[in-house]
Parts: sequence; structure tokens; C-alpha cells
Amino acid sequence: MRVLVTGGAGFIGSHFVRQTLGGAYPALADAEVVVLDKLTYAGNKANLDPVADSPRLRFVHGDICDAGVVIDVMRGVDLVVHFAAESHVDRSIAGSADFVLTNVVGTQTLLQAALDADVAKFVHVSTDEVYGSIDEGSWSEDHVLEPNSPYSASKASSDLIARSFHRTYGLDVCVTRCSNNYGPYQFPEKVVPLFVTNLLDGLDVPLYGDGLNVRDWLHVDDHCHGIALVAAGGRAGEIYNIGGGTELTNKELTGRLLTALGADWDRVRPVEDRKGHDRRYSVDITKISDELGYRPRVDFETGLADTVRWYADNRHWWEPLKQR
Repeated sequence: MRVLVTGGAGFIGSHFVRQTLGGAYPALADAEVVVLDKLTYAGNKANLDPVADSPRLRFVHGDICDAGVVIDVMRGVDLVVHFAAESHVDRSIAGSADFVLTNVVGTQTLLQAALDADVAKFVHVSTDEVYGSIDEGSWSEDHVLEPNSPYSASKASSDLIARSFHRTYGLDVCVTRCSNNYGPYQFPEKVVPLFVTNLLDGLDVPLYGDGLNVRDWLHVDDHCHGIALVAAGGRAGEIYNIGGGTELTNKELTGRLLTALGADWDRVRPVEDRKGHDRRYSVDITKISDELGYRPRVDFETGLADTVRWYADNRHWWEPLKQR
């Protein structure tokens, strides 16, 4: 089997690649892995260093919007797992053009190439942010899409394009929608690595608004495990939510990180709230649990402690990124 992983040098994609080549997913045992990554600011070949010597890994430096490159890497591929995306909400608020180009046009380019190459399955990795904000309860996969940021709107658009390639052309496409990820190798603009690295350096951490926005936290290993289950057994044309089951306000998360780093609340700097800041996310994972046997396996306390320890032990990885 040959697997094409787009964005495979990013945070989540590289975890999936390392786990695949390490034998974590039985359905992908002995698979050849082709990584296609543009190596933008958040893509980092160092994320693949633990598996760089694997004879089953091929890295291609390229853009998912480049049809020529995409057609070339799609040859002989059995499975596409599509992680590549512009994903930082604040950056999308500052300028949305790159988000529309990469997330929408790039996804269409990949889907067309996969269709033309007779790829057996295409897993499109998306986000719970496409649903908008929910005050109570949890979103099921058939909930209306009400994205509130340029980032989430671009991802919702890509979800619909992916669905259309199944409905119109019969391409075996599955869409996954995850909650907030955390774990090692996450680019330090995101809240967990930003706060951890700032606190390690004796700096303040910025807390948006009143700090009461709620997120469901999902360890990257659980997320990738869910994606592997969908790749192996997800039904064509279906959407699967993947959640972690730990809902925290941003203020509660901040408190746990302060405790983990031995810091006090005087290190927290309140900042003006993000424009269009969604109040709460919560996904219902009944479907993927009942159909594919998914359960989050990484306890949040353990996962967060391990993540803090990883950043403390790997300054060589994140310091150059923050300086840049």
C-alpha cells in the first residue's frame, strides 16, 4: 500500500507519519508513505527526523495547489490522508487569501488528482470549528455548518468540496472533524505550546477576553488513531467527529499550565478578545465510537504533563521557531 500524506511535516501530519512508519496502525502495516509538504512557517522537516531513515518514507517539497506536482505524487497511491491546511485563526483574521487558496483550491486540486488516479480512499482532515459555536450539548455530524472565522469558513468550504467528489464522482471520501489538538511538535503560535514556552522563558502569557471560552482537548495521538480508524473502516461519503472528552475554559487550561510550570497568575496578561471568538466547541463522538470503536486513550492530565515535559526537553526544536 502507498499512502500520500499532505502536510506531513506539520504538527498532526508528522505524528500520523511517525506512527504509521512505527507500526501503530495495523491496517497500514508496511505501507509506503509519501509526504507532500510546502514547508511554510508551520511545516518543519525536523518533525520527521525520528523516521527520516525509513526506506518506506519519501518526502516531496511541494504545494498542494500545484496541479503538476500533485498529479506526479498521486501516481500509484492507494490512500490519501489530507492534513495540509492554513490553520491559525488569528492569521486568517489578519488576511484570509492564503486560507482560501490553500484550504479550498488546494483541496480541490488533490481531489481531482485522486479521482483521475483511481485512488481507493481519500480522508479529508477538518475541524470542529466549521460548526460555529454551541452553548449547550454537542454537535453531531449532520449539524448545520456555521463557521465564524475566515479559517473555519475555508475549512467548511473544503469539506463541502470533498463531499461533492463522493456524491458526484463516486470517489471514496471521508471527512473527519476534530476538536482542539495538543501534544509534542505543535508550532508555538498555538495556545498550549505558546504558553508553555513563554512560561519556560519567564515571559507572560496572553489570555483572550474573560478566558471563559470552552474547548474540548484532544491529544494528537488520539486524533491520529481516530483518523487511522476512518482510513481503514470509514464508510464512503461519511463524516466522523473526533473528540478528546476534556472540556475546559481557556482560564482553566491556563491555570493547569501555570501549575505545571510552577508559575503564578501574575504571569497572565489579559488581552483584547479575538474578533468573532467562538464561545464553545463540543463534538459528539457517538458515530465514530459505535461504528469504528474509537475512544480517547490519552488521559488529559497525563497527556498535558508529557507535553510540558517534551517542550522543556526540546528547546533546540522550538527556540529557533520562536526567534524566527
